[in-house]
Amino acid sequence: MRRSSLITALSVIGFFAIFSTTISKNPVLPLFSQALGAGEVTIGLIAAVSPAAGILLSFPVGVLADRIGAKRLLTASALVFLTAPLLYLFVADPLWLIPVRFFHGLATAILGPVALITIYTAYPEAKGEMSGIYSSATLVGRTAAPLVGGIILSASAAAAGFTAYHLVYGAAFLAAIPVLFLVLTLKDAPGGPAGAKGQTVSFTASLRGFLQSPPLLSTALVEMAAYFTFGIFEIWLPLYLIAAGVQEYLIGLLFALQVVAVAVSKPFFGALPDQKGRRIQIVAGLLAEGGCIAALAFTVAVPVVMAVGICFGLALSLVTVSTGAYIADLSDRERLGASVGALSAIMDIGHASGPLVAGAVIAIAGYAAGFLLPAVLAAGIAAVFIGTGRSAA
Repeated sequence: MRRSSLITALSVIGFFAIFSTTISKNPVLPLFSQALGAGEVTIGLIAAVSPAAGILLSFPVGVLADRIGAKRLLTASALVFLTAPLLYLFVADPLWLIPVRFFHGLATAILGPVALITIYTAYPEAKGEMSGIYSSATLVGRTAAPLVGGIILSASAAAAGFTAYHLVYGAAFLAAIPVLFLVLTLKDAPGGPAGAKGQTVSFTASLRGFLQSPPLLSTALVEMAAYFTFGIFEIWLPLYLIAAGVQEYLIGLLFALQVVAVAVSKPFFGALPDQKGRRIQIVAGLLAEGGCIAALAFTVAVPVVMAVGICFGLALSLVTVSTGAYIADLSDRERLGASVGALSAIMDIGHASGPLVAGAVIAIAGYAAGFLLPAVLAAGIAAVFIGTGRSAA
């Protein structure tokens, strides 16, 4: 497959895959869980299970990519994307959603790191730009899915029983069909093992190598801090604005503008300078992201919040499109999959823990403290990242 065809195929795969998994949870999952009789605690547990798959499996998946290649893992991911939506149709007890959501989470836990490994391997001189194109495609799918899911639920609201929810999961199944078809066409998908001809690295050696490399570990901490901040932004900012009397449609517009800012800017930011320039991008993006969320502690003026939201999206784009490419720059070919998998797992930890930690801080000290917390964390980890770069120089 030609290089241009490969990034096109991966981008379409990413769009349909993320559309399929997102429409399965937003907004249908909490509504379906509640209709099945789940309480608040159970609904929270159901929602947390899918990200847990990414935390647990991203690193092992990366190691497997180094050993058996990307094609087999992408095929396994596509099969999960295709079959998981059908399992929701048979759920009659909310507790059964827990294993179903974990199984569904396997799909994205595999796809995320393996798609990036494939891109980094196929486009060594343009890894940032191409990963930015792929990421933008997934963002379009993530944005479109709740809109389509909401339309389906509204249009079928009068249907008996769980029909409305089942129609949404039917749509998720249909969206996964092109994912499997396109994955199967990737005859020569790169990102394979260090090679059947090469020497593979053991799981423990891969993990030890990552943890003992200050540049790799500090870059992963940057990714964790970026998504720790993003998790707080997306969960607590709406509640903060509603408490201040901001109308819901303006909050929706804010997040739509943020997604557009990220999707449009990622290919551009990814094409900016190479390895040395990436360090500057990473630090600038992380500090800007922290500064944006800190600014929210001092205002609820809608125009200002809109501007801050767009700047936040640009900052998130700048840092996250650079971290993965920088990890690929630093990693040996034999450990590329392990490094990208570790980055993905640590990112999931940050994304999942941010809202929880901020929630505790907000409950004790208020929103201002909750929004200043990630800014302080971002500044501290930026300092660590700068320090490891100097020590490695």
